[in-house]
Amino acid sequence: MKVALFGAGRIGKVHAASIGADPRSQLVAVADVVPEAAESLAKAHGIAAMAPAEIFADASIDAVLIASSTNTHADLIEQGVAANKAIFCEKPIDLSLDRALRVREIAAGSTKPVMLGFNRRFDPNFAGIKMAFDAGEIGKGEMLAVTSYDPAPPPVAYVKVSGGLYRDMMIHDFDMCAFLFGMPESVMAHGSCLVDPAIGAAGDVDTAVVVLIYADGRLATIRNSRRAAFGYDQRVELLGSEGMLEARNEIENTVVKSTAAGVSSAKPMFFFLERYMRAYQIEWAAFVDAVTGGKPVPATVEDGVNALALAEAANRSLKEGRPVAVAEVMAGG
Repeated sequence: MKVALFGAGRIGKVHAASIGADPRSQLVAVADVVPEAAESLAKAHGIAAMAPAEIFADASIDAVLIASSTNTHADLIEQGVAANKAIFCEKPIDLSLDRALRVREIAAGSTKPVMLGFNRRFDPNFAGIKMAFDAGEIGKGEMLAVTSYDPAPPPVAYVKVSGGLYRDMMIHDFDMCAFLFGMPESVMAHGSCLVDPAIGAAGDVDTAVVVLIYADGRLATIRNSRRAAFGYDQRVELLGSEGMLEARNEIENTVVKSTAAGVSSAKPMFFFLERYMRAYQIEWAAFVDAVTGGKPVPATVEDGVNALALAEAANRSLKEGRPVAVAEVMAGG
């Protein structure tokens, strides 16, 4: 499967490695708005740096991987559908839910797989929780808790174009809740700026808690912070009627030191590139399975719309200080 990559930045390089690691796929071209970045990645992989129009016009290219800036995602998905390419796109579809809904309509007409990049679904730990829960090992799900703390906040310049914490950072956790529990009925969000005053000045929060309320009474909570001095904190806990499932942090090593002074172990891995590298590879393999083997797409455009709708509801809840029904957001009310 011949693949062209949009985006030669940090996440683009991660995906380039995943494409190369799968013997069924071959990276053949890259495009980036910064020509130097495209040329550098092209040289590193021995491929061509091409313009987007050239990529879509090239019939020998089977699939495109979209890892460029968020504001390009919707247009590139639509162009990929028109060019009859299989499409893998990093989250989110767009910062606008209305725009994402239009993309959903267009993608529904594609004859090729269109997949969204929610890589945490493919992390072996979280996937293990999903498998055990679906198998009924802890009975009926009652409460879900998702924790996601970054080791340090991003640059304020990034915050200003990110769409805000709920659309940028928590969208992964919204998707995890939908992945494990389905879509909630309503969303109640709380947020503060405790880490960096410049983030607050940019109109965003850096510390947040969201409660998702389900129609049958189940509850899910999400906790996000832009700062955790000890590393990248990624945990999921699912309480059921007959037990509990937990995915704990992956740590730098498994050495435990026990002395008279106490017991200590290593810190969590420092950032997402270390923590989720295996998940990116499994995610790409699942996309190749869908394209070459006809298997179902495991993270769909609909999933992307749902996560964005939850982010939209959270933003509205924070602004208005009330629970917001998901149906209200989906209806554009």
